[in-house]
Amino acid sequence: MNSTVRLTLISLALGLSACTVQQPREPEREPLPPIETAPRPGPVIKPGPGTPKPSVTPTPKPMPRTSASFAPPPGGASHWDPKLGVYVLEGKTNTFYRQRTYYRWNNGWSWATNPEGPWQDTDSSGVPGGLGRAFAQ
Repeated sequence: MNSTVRLTLISLALGLSACTVQQPREPEREPLPPIETAPRPGPVIKPGPGTPKPSVTPTPKPMPRTSASFAPPPGGASHWDPKLGVYVLEGKTNTFYRQRTYYRWNNGWSWATNPEGPWQDTDSSGVPGGLGRAFAQ
C-alpha cells in the first residue's frame, strides 16, 4: 500500500510541476494610437492702445431639473429651485414639494401629503427655510 501512495504522490507532484514550468502566454495587444503633439503657438500679438476689446458675456447656467439630495414629486411636472430648496410644481401656483410633503402659499402657509389636499395650516416655521424667507411678510 505504501508503494501505491508513493506512486500517487509522485504522479501528482510531476503533474503539478508541469503547470509551473510553462511560460504564460502574452496577451495580444492592439497597437497604441500615435501620440499627438500640440502645434507650437505663433507669436503673441497684443492689441494697441484704443483697440476695443471683444466683449464676452457669460452664458448663464441652466437651472437644474432635479436635486442631488431630494427626490422629485411623484407623477408631477416640476423643477428644482436651489434658492428655495424645493421642487416648484408646474401648473400649480405657489405649490412646492420636498421630502414627501407639499407646501402651498395662499396668503399663509399650508402643507399636505397629497397635492390635492387636505391642506393643513402652518406658519413659516413649518416650511423649508428657503420658502419661509422668500414669502416673508
